[in-house]
Amino acid sequence: MKKQKIEESKIREAAYLFWLDEGQPEGREQEHWLKAEDALNAVLPKARTTRQVSAKPRGAKVKNASKNAAAKRSSTATTQKKSRAQ
Repeated sequence: MKKQKIEESKIREAAYLFWLDEGQPEGREQEHWLKAEDALNAVLPKARTTRQVSAKPRGAKVKNASKNAAAKRSSTATTQKKSRAQ
C-alpha cells in the first residue's frame, strides 16, 4: 500500500494548534509535530482496495436507478390517463 504524503504546512498548522491547546509549553515542538502527523495520517482516505471489495457490482446502482425512473414515468402516465378520462 502506498503511503500518502501530508503537506508540511498542514502538519505545521496542526502542531501549532496542539501547542495552543496545551497552553503554549516550551520545548515540546517535536512532540507536537509527531502528534500532528499521527492525527493527520488517521484521517487520510483509505486505500482503493477497500473500495474494490463491494457486495454489489458497480453497474447494479445504474440498473436499479433506471428501473426506478421507468417505474416513475409509468406511474405518472397512468395518473395522467386517469385524470383525462374523468
